[in-house]
Amino acid sequence: MSETKKNSPSVTFLDVAQDDAGQRIDNFLMRHLKGVPKSRIYRVLRKGEVRVNKGRIKATYRLQAGDRIRIPPIRMESTQPGTPSKQLQSRLNNTVLYEDERMLVLNKPSGMAVHGGSGLNWGVIETLRSLRPEESRLELVHRLDRETSGCLMISKKPAALRTLHELMRENRVDKRYLALLAGSWRKGRKKVDVPLKKNTLQGGERVVRVDPEGKVAETHFRRLTRYADATLVEAELVTGRTHQIRVHSAWLGSPILGDTKYGDEIENKRFRSLGLKRLFLHAHQIRFRWPGEKQDRIIEAPLPDELELILRQLKQYHEV
Repeated sequence: MSETKKNSPSVTFLDVAQDDAGQRIDNFLMRHLKGVPKSRIYRVLRKGEVRVNKGRIKATYRLQAGDRIRIPPIRMESTQPGTPSKQLQSRLNNTVLYEDERMLVLNKPSGMAVHGGSGLNWGVIETLRSLRPEESRLELVHRLDRETSGCLMISKKPAALRTLHELMRENRVDKRYLALLAGSWRKGRKKVDVPLKKNTLQGGERVVRVDPEGKVAETHFRRLTRYADATLVEAELVTGRTHQIRVHSAWLGSPILGDTKYGDEIENKRFRSLGLKRLFLHAHQIRFRWPGEKQDRIIEAPLPDELELILRQLKQYHEV
């Protein structure tokens, strides 16, 4: 990436190098414009103030080598304020499930956002970069909801990020989740392929609804254990829409227990008495194969203790 003009707070022009090709423009800007709130970055993208090759682009645009980016005048802080707390660093420091020279997979704790923003200075990726200052190209490969725990892929090199994104676009990354749903399922498998559309409620809260004008979304549910009033399922994501498993399970009439946005308030209250104080959704397995290799890589994240405790109680008193 070469910079041909930069006189803050004036317009900046950047030329995309091969190492940055394939990266989404929003992710690139978040890394380049350190100290600028994520909401500000999305606002300038939405208003067309960021241009690529003199044209407007969406936040999902993937950079190509040789692209010329125009960045409008944006006031930046020289450094991100403060440092992540010792508690935050400690929570993340021992969560590595898998690591090689190209990537790592973390067992993300529930309650930790993957990215700073919305009043948070430090998410998973910012904290990880602070813990590993020698690794300057760490990037999120995908996202998990703040309340969801489990497997989260981080790339170490732009080439690895491009490869993993290509595998995901071609549905060659198998992502499986464990979820505890309200209601006792008799049927072993269910496929949901209703489209989803993002909406924004008054006050800025983002929600997703089933909508015929929405984007294609497909989830496969497989029953693992049936209890008297709940069902443990494995959910396979065929597509990766925002809140997809949560909205699809609610559409089935069996929302995820502990879900305060799409769930059942009465059922959530009842399960809180058993100790469920979080969303029961955990990304427990990722499977993929690097191009040219002969075997899949399978990374698994054990179910957190607080969720295992709920299942033990259900098994003792409520298993069907």
